[in-house]
Amino acid sequence: MLKILVTGATGNVGCEVIRLLLSHDCHVCAALRNPDKAQQILGSNIHCVWFDFINPDTWASAFEGVNKLFLVRPPAFANVKRQFAPVLNAAKLAGVEHIVFVSILGAEHNRFLPHSQIERYINQLGIKATFLRPSFFMQNLNTIHREDIKVRGELLLPSGNGKTSFIDVRDLAAVAVRALVEDGHLGKAYVLTGREALTYYEVAEIFTEVLGKPIRYTNPSLLKFIWQMRDRGLSLDFILVMAAIYTTARLGLAGGITPDVEQLLGRPPLTMRQYVEDYRKFWL
Repeated sequence: MLKILVTGATGNVGCEVIRLLLSHDCHVCAALRNPDKAQQILGSNIHCVWFDFINPDTWASAFEGVNKLFLVRPPAFANVKRQFAPVLNAAKLAGVEHIVFVSILGAEHNRFLPHSQIERYINQLGIKATFLRPSFFMQNLNTIHREDIKVRGELLLPSGNGKTSFIDVRDLAAVAVRALVEDGHLGKAYVLTGREALTYYEVAEIFTEVLGKPIRYTNPSLLKFIWQMRDRGLSLDFILVMAAIYTTARLGLAGGITPDVEQLLGRPPLTMRQYVEDYRKFWL
């Protein structure tokens, strides 16, 4: 039976990938730093294995018998040579045949992004791969930016007036599962966006209408955003990656819309309004 190891298993994308994989004929393993604690989140029917990107002692047992790896970059990890390459070497040594990697929109054009470096290293190793290059996750608004919206009634992102073709992680996960269980996806790179491109002013309007309370987009400068995130205790590496992503939107480079999601799933991508309606409890 096909054995699939899912990293980032308790995150937005990983949880949904696992949920969808359970309806397929495969052996799903959740890779976790604390399997016992995570079992409470994922449920007792999920096979959890001990895996830590920074602990080499966990790699061999986690990769044992694994055919396919669903790979998500931990947000705080920016040093690919030190934090990712050894893990990928171990995956190759263990015989992993296919990696489905959650990269980022525009990774092929920006060699400085960690995602781009990871893509290139996977190719250098010769492991067959499928690269998913999604636009900005809608679900970042109910995780990273939840308190800003819920408590302060504001969207604090330095994206200017640029438009973003947001994607719902439920669509991303559905594409990932197809890439993992179906033939025909090896060596492919999919650019995954929603069906509409919105400014954060427009996003704030949708939030205001759905939640029934005013939400405003403050449009801070890049330096002000970095300072505020640093003041909240986030690591500088993480903040700089976020800043790079938002700068892409600020420069008008994140608004492109592709047909990949609809072609792969046979239905239109979910909209921002649908997302806010489905997740409204997070901000009330």
